[in-house]
Amino acid sequence: MGEAVTREDREGDRVLTIPNLISASRLLGVPLFLWLVLGPEADVWALVVLMVSGVTDFLDGWLARKLNQTSELGRLLDPVADRLYILAVVVGLAMREVIPWWLALSLPLRDLLLWGLVPVLRTRGYSALPVHFLGKAATFNLLYAFPLLLLGDGDGTIATLAQVFGWSLALWGVGLYWWAGVLYAWQVRKLLATTEPRSRSGG
Repeated sequence: MGEAVTREDREGDRVLTIPNLISASRLLGVPLFLWLVLGPEADVWALVVLMVSGVTDFLDGWLARKLNQTSELGRLLDPVADRLYILAVVVGLAMREVIPWWLALSLPLRDLLLWGLVPVLRTRGYSALPVHFLGKAATFNLLYAFPLLLLGDGDGTIATLAQVFGWSLALWGVGLYWWAGVLYAWQVRKLLATTEPRSRSGG
């Protein structure tokens, strides 16, 4: 299962690092993307925002390892930014009627269910579980699927091809996203079975 993130890991974490600043800057693109899609419907610029987010998503993790600047804040910011982008994209595309609402709601529903497990983790002294490779693969599929679906919201050969590839990645991404959620829940179950409850007086 890998080592879970404990509260003690936070001690001595560096906050003002280059990877953390990149991750924080990614968050600024979330409201910008929503405004571009729902306001002026500037789809080209919205796609640019998503592409920049994808590049910086890779860059912050690579720099954190290269510069030895991994931190608890970084482990938190990266998945939060991913989920906020996914939420912003699915809401924006659903409101534009590019994707159906069942697809838009299925992704945040999984996250809500997993967030409900956090109080259970805290009874064992953990704040979160490590990011699973399957979850990263799902996020990768989704972050590439939705720009293609946005590009496919039009006419012509390119739009048709974008829709085909976009829906393929989207369906794979949703399936992997929920599969990763099931694995996270299974990890929590194993943790509860193998770890004693944390004493409230323990530090």
